[in-house]
Amino acid sequence: EVQLVESGGGLVQAGGSLTLSCVFTGFTFEDYAIAWFRQAPGKEREGVSCIDVDGTSYYGDSVKGRFTISSDNAKNTVYLQMNGLTDEDTDDYYCAADSGVILSQLRNPGAYDYWGQGTRVTVSS
Repeated sequence: EVQLVESGGGLVQAGGSLTLSCVFTGFTFEDYAIAWFRQAPGKEREGVSCIDVDGTSYYGDSVKGRFTISSDNAKNTVYLQMNGLTDEDTDDYYCAADSGVILSQLRNPGAYDYWGQGTRVTVSS
């Protein structure tokens, strides 16, 4: 059974940093693309960052240069290091995974069948 559990969200001041973690079970990292999405109430889910099965990482334009995705295969964990946070980064953040996600769909939430419960990030200005 595939499971993903996020943690690390919280309240941070603008300009600060947070690191989110996504612990996964039920699959091997080499077979699944793993992505971070975020969503504000009433808005569409936005692709933040993802790691493809070959280890290549991708970022949304709004977070390039500020966020870094990484993985620790031994711990079955994917991280999202977030620096230079602004109030526009306030959202619920979700980890997602699936196999067979093609390159053009990596930041499309519809391409993923497996989701965590989310973790809340609040940036105060």
